[in-house]
Amino acid sequence: MLAEIIWNANPILFSFGPFTVRWYGLMFAVGFLIGYQIVAAMFKHEGAPERWLGILLAYVVVATIVGSRLGHVFFYEWDYYSAHPGEILKVWNGGLASHGGTIANIIAVYLFSWFVSKKPASWTFDKLVIPIALVGGLIRLGNLMNSEIYGAYTDMPWGFVFVRNGEALPAHPTQIYEALCYFGLFALLMWMYWRRNAEERPWLITGIFFIGIFLPRFLIEYIKNVQVADEVDMIARYGMNMGQVLSIPFILIGVGLVIYAMIRPRQHWKFPNKFAPETKK
Repeated sequence: MLAEIIWNANPILFSFGPFTVRWYGLMFAVGFLIGYQIVAAMFKHEGAPERWLGILLAYVVVATIVGSRLGHVFFYEWDYYSAHPGEILKVWNGGLASHGGTIANIIAVYLFSWFVSKKPASWTFDKLVIPIALVGGLIRLGNLMNSEIYGAYTDMPWGFVFVRNGEALPAHPTQIYEALCYFGLFALLMWMYWRRNAEERPWLITGIFFIGIFLPRFLIEYIKNVQVADEVDMIARYGMNMGQVLSIPFILIGVGLVIYAMIRPRQHWKFPNKFAPETKK
């Protein structure tokens, strides 16, 4: 039996002159590359134009980075950033919020649906959320390599001692808890799409995604350390931190989408398993 795990990982994978590759950034990039291939397979399966892939990738990358950063700024440390607006652009110093990224991606998908695909937003959401679950798990592994966003002290045998942060006692590796939940959700959604044709029930995959991402997040927050000092007063007043408060609407939306998808008649589609031919203008 393990007594504890001493964790002192270097957040930097390697440096080459002024160029530095961090584990966090690598996990982010790997997630987007794998996600691109997954969505490409889905577009081909359903006969969507291949050129939509690059456009959707651009929308998602911008929305994820800008939305996650602004989510942290407005939801967690507005007092600081309102007094130091120049610091908002310094993303490399840390400070990304998944709730902000989610909101920005919702906006991005609707814009993509209106201006590019001309299809219902559910058509894009039910594909995009599948690799996003994978990306979420990889990002949490990046948090682990950064020795950040861990939990309260524990006497469980798998507790991590984050010595890089000056810790001497084992703490809950909440990054791993969340990563395992997200990887499990990714496997479930892939099974639903490729084996159960769940895309024939618009919004079902998206609803399961919202529940599967934000319900574990809500529960794990109870053993996670506060991210900013202001959350201490919030927990004392309401018994929840900012991450939990922001998760509740997405959980409820997820439940509503699942109910909506299941009471609507199933749509039976034919899958050509090839990209649609490009139209010349």
